[in-house]
Amino acid sequence: MQSNSAPLALRQARQHLLEFGQCPSGLVNERLARSWSRSMAAGLAPDARVRPPDPVSNGSLRRALSASHVLLAHSRPIMEYVFDQVRHSQSVVVLADPRGMLMHTLGDEHFADKAARVALSCGASWHEEHRGTNAIGTALVEGGAVQIHGSEHFLERNGFLTCAASPIVSATGEMLGILDISSDHRSSHAHAHTLGLVSMAARMIENRLIATACKRDIRLHLHPQSEGIGSVAEGIVAVSGDGWIIGANRAALAQLGLQMGDIGGAQLEHVLDVRLEQLLSHHQRRPLQPQMLRLHSGAVLFAQVQVDAAAWPSPALAVRARAGAVPAADDALARLDTGDARSRAAADKARRVLGKPIAVLIQGECGVGKEVFARAMHASGPRRSAPFVAINCGAIPETLIEAELFGYVAGAFTGARKEGSLGRLREAHGGTLFLDEIGDMPLPMQTRLLRVLQERTVTPVGSGSSVPVDFALVCATHCRLLEAAEQGRFRQDLYYRINGLTVQLPALRERSDFDALTQRLLQDLNPQRDLQLAPELHAPLATYRWPGNLRQLASVLRTACAMLNDDEDTLDWPHMPDDLIAALAPESTEPPAACSPALDAARPSALLETLNLQDLSHAAIQQALQSARGNVSQAARQLGISRQTIYRKLDGSASRQPS
Repeated sequence: MQSNSAPLALRQARQHLLEFGQCPSGLVNERLARSWSRSMAAGLAPDARVRPPDPVSNGSLRRALSASHVLLAHSRPIMEYVFDQVRHSQSVVVLADPRGMLMHTLGDEHFADKAARVALSCGASWHEEHRGTNAIGTALVEGGAVQIHGSEHFLERNGFLTCAASPIVSATGEMLGILDISSDHRSSHAHAHTLGLVSMAARMIENRLIATACKRDIRLHLHPQSEGIGSVAEGIVAVSGDGWIIGANRAALAQLGLQMGDIGGAQLEHVLDVRLEQLLSHHQRRPLQPQMLRLHSGAVLFAQVQVDAAAWPSPALAVRARAGAVPAADDALARLDTGDARSRAAADKARRVLGKPIAVLIQGECGVGKEVFARAMHASGPRRSAPFVAINCGAIPETLIEAELFGYVAGAFTGARKEGSLGRLREAHGGTLFLDEIGDMPLPMQTRLLRVLQERTVTPVGSGSSVPVDFALVCATHCRLLEAAEQGRFRQDLYYRINGLTVQLPALRERSDFDALTQRLLQDLNPQRDLQLAPELHAPLATYRWPGNLRQLASVLRTACAMLNDDEDTLDWPHMPDDLIAALAPESTEPPAACSPALDAARPSALLETLNLQDLSHAAIQQALQSARGNVSQAARQLGISRQTIYRKLDGSASRQPS
């Protein structure tokens, strides 16, 4: 609803309402008239002060935040984006729960203070029965986007506001909350575009929510134009393994000509001129290519299928797309998928060369899961029943690497086992050889490895005869291998031998599936418990850079799970390692007064206001070392970091001391 009624018409309609108990037709739109009538029925008077609702305790607010933690996690980044668009315009961005309670606000400092005077702050209720006609409360009751301008508010004390609000609904039509932008009505930014902005932002949140809620289902991303897939205007439909529509966003319902009531009661093939098996078959052959579909009405839509790991074992997905396809149940690469497009594209590329004589080079930062990805490739391919042999080329002493890789015969050198050794390359015969950090392999060994890859034979140390080997080769590196080859630090001919297909794995900070990935890790760490992150942790962890990537995240979660009591199922600040709390601290411009000997993890904000990042980190390390009586290894395990990190931070702290 967008009215911006004329001032004279508003005054006449309000006077008529107060005198006769109803609004005359034609002066204001029907939605506004209904809302004013409901406000009167709730016992509110336009010129009266707000009737205070039942007081909201801190416990009630915490319970509301906990109940809406998923909504909050997906809304906060969108709210920050929206606030950037209206910053310095006397505005505040607000998220309310399904009862109209405000849960999160972002606003210009001056206007936020002004808004707080009318209780436009967390914990307050803006339901119509408490605040009369307003964008949040009216959008809740009417179930649609609403803009209330100036004196259209029922309570005169709210007349300085222009508010635009849009509902946020789930994939099944459940009201989850309200997103609102409230501004000073005299602001030049308080115009019709605000309603469009808040409606678009609500759609963005809904799309993030449906991707999370329906991650175990088949999802169709729809748009009348193929280029529109992936945009905020795309339709998203969740489909069960037997072809029933079990969830959809509002764009999809409009595109398919359905209503919210049709969810759960309509089959996909009753709407589209295609069977689910055909969609999945095309997806397996060309996973990134949109498919052109027709509705039974003749209208054309383009669709891209997304199938997450949990959906692959379902009966409908067990259909082979073509002869010789890997059974869905054995697709370990698919089971790594938690919704990130770049990771999914990497898996799709790797899946196409499984069983083919093409070497794969996996690139990515340390800790992004290169070995996990390589193991998934092995488990997805035709060699899955044979060995997977992983070798860290940077962890083997240079003096032993030749014997370790190529094996040796009895008596080949002093200290050799009398029965000799096969060597890791021969152990991989028939299976997959994974060479991790191949960029750290000494140049002489690169020469021998190149010969093995060319001739497919291995000559053990001390032997004059060669032994045939057959393995799929997967290598991994965190460095720029081509650059190293050009500089002579890596053999160019070996580089082109191992670089049949390059796969780039994104860093954790670059992934779009942090929430789903975190939930997957929590399930893997403790499958018997339904664990979750506290709402206050979602945003700090999701925006942290994670220099150790997945390895660091898994370590943090493992430590946090170990800190839980038996009756706890929510990871909160007290469960986090001290070094992570330090890393999440905002930089302070003032030096600390004194370092506390202990970190109050239950109250991070109070602590972080007094300590800067470096000193907080140093305090955490000193505390751990004191607790471990100087044992660096024990302190590192306690903090969930490496010994090298402790030494580095202590050296950095020493270098900052005045000379």
